[in-house]
Amino acid sequence: MRIRNGICILLAVFLLAGCGSDGTDTKEKKDIKIGVSVYNQYDTFVSELLDEIRSYADVMEEKYEISITLEILNASANQVTQNDQMDYFIENECDIVCINLVDRTDASTIIERGKSADIPIIFFNRELVEEDLQRWDKLYYVGADAFESGIIQGEVLIEKLEKDFTSVDKNGDGILQYVMLEGEAGHQDSIIRTMYAINTVSDAGYQLERMADEIANWNRDQGKTKMTQWIEAFGDEIEVVFANNDDMALGAIDALKDAGYFGMSELKAPIILGIDGTKPALEAVEKGELYGTVLNDSVGQARGMLELAYSVVTGEELDSEYTLLDEKYIRLPYQEISKK
Repeated sequence: MRIRNGICILLAVFLLAGCGSDGTDTKEKKDIKIGVSVYNQYDTFVSELLDEIRSYADVMEEKYEISITLEILNASANQVTQNDQMDYFIENECDIVCINLVDRTDASTIIERGKSADIPIIFFNRELVEEDLQRWDKLYYVGADAFESGIIQGEVLIEKLEKDFTSVDKNGDGILQYVMLEGEAGHQDSIIRTMYAINTVSDAGYQLERMADEIANWNRDQGKTKMTQWIEAFGDEIEVVFANNDDMALGAIDALKDAGYFGMSELKAPIILGIDGTKPALEAVEKGELYGTVLNDSVGQARGMLELAYSVVTGEELDSEYTLLDEKYIRLPYQEISKK
């Protein structure tokens, strides 16, 4: 499998491939060309997912004795750019396209262009509106249920509270004072992760007090900025930091370090919780800086997406490791990670 540069960024595996709509017998197909567009290649989770896509493409070439071309492009958080990338994939005769949407509520242009060209689309990681997914029988989604990650994040905190509530409740008032770092304004995952995490803890009988709740756009630097502001405003009163993803949680840790927490300091850091299970987050858990995170299976999503792409293009059965629900969805479960 050879690699060359693609426009806007990244990588592509250069081999010849035709379009599945050109009249060939797809079951005889030996070359597959897959277009991949991500909302932001610098998102840590997305970056790790792309690494696995590239790696597993090599595995699949040997497994199925086929040639795979990957065209991987970065939309740089711009939906118009991503729409143009869909045109690029069509012009370059991709057999199937995999889209990590910039705006989950604005999939119409990509869907219509794919449908007109008869090129199937697999959306992944950032789930589009269900009604949009039903607009054509060649639309699919690979990812996880956002509500599950919120529930597990809440459960990680509950386990800590059941073991040692007083160590979390620093002021001893019986109430958990918390701050929340949210991903994007109006984004489904942000809303659901926030709501389910808090509701899970509250439903378990614990009283919470929200001190602040801000958008940090899944970004480590923005998470650090918000946390710095909260430290200045609330000082040592913050007892729990919820973050919709690990990058923002790590940003909060960066701010706390700058403020003198961790290390030899007598200041007691709040409990910090993330979501995604990225490599930097797992390292922070091992160091005891991040109390816990929720593994979002980037490996499973990448492999499931490529296996589904192969199945759709060739007409072969989907690998038995994956289940296609309602002929539309591959769902991967989240997993709890904390340092016991």
